[in-house]
Amino acid sequence: VQLQASGGGVVQAGGSLRLTCASSRNIGSFTFMAWYRQAPGNGREWVATIDNDGTTKYKDSVKGRFTISRDNAENTMYLQMNGLKPDDTANYYCNAASPFSYLWGQGTLVTVSS
Repeated sequence: VQLQASGGGVVQAGGSLRLTCASSRNIGSFTFMAWYRQAPGNGREWVATIDNDGTTKYKDSVKGRFTISRDNAENTMYLQMNGLKPDDTANYYCNAASPFSYLWGQGTLVTVSS
């Protein structure tokens, strides 16, 4: 099983990006999926989670700016990021968990210039 993250890039402060996490298997089998990020010199931090029933949770600093969603038919999770700030600069990783597995995708780099 693989998770493939994409959609990163360079954007000016205030801009938007949409990250995509494509799964090689049915995402309905995952208990939850999530996005994490790791800024240079920092540890990996949780950003947002979407449960199998669609319940979402967000890190306080991204509430109101980021939206996590999933398309079960496409086996894909998204992170819509609006109002980006330089502090959002990081490698973003997707994550998925089931009772039997805990998966990470490779990172996709988001750079926000001031």
